[in-house]
Amino acid sequence: QLQASGGGLVQPGGSLRLSCAASGSIFNIDVMGWYRQAPGKQREMVATITGRGTTKYVDSVKGRFTISRDNAKNTVYLQMNSLKPDDTAVYYCNADISTWRGPANYWGQGTQVTVSS
Repeated sequence: QLQASGGGLVQPGGSLRLSCAASGSIFNIDVMGWYRQAPGKQREMVATITGRGTTKYVDSVKGRFTISRDNAKNTVYLQMNSLKPDDTAVYYCNADISTWRGPANYWGQGTQVTVSS
């Protein structure tokens, strides 16, 4: 239902762009977001965006990361700039999707982001 892509290895100060596309018989997508989980740590919210474009960020990424979405493509993006080693984690996309089954929350499969020199 949710397919994420765009992770990889990047040097500190570099940039990456994550994408996550929703597929299936979708009636509506409400909030979409990105979460991350570093080794030994709990999963945390990185950024979310509502259907109307209202965004929210964790303090540690404000000014560096930008979340956006293309409603026509059912896709959410995360532009990550000025990456730091502390940003290393598996990044998961998440979305509230309404289908013929009704509304439900979905997770993507995760994509690894490694920031290292």
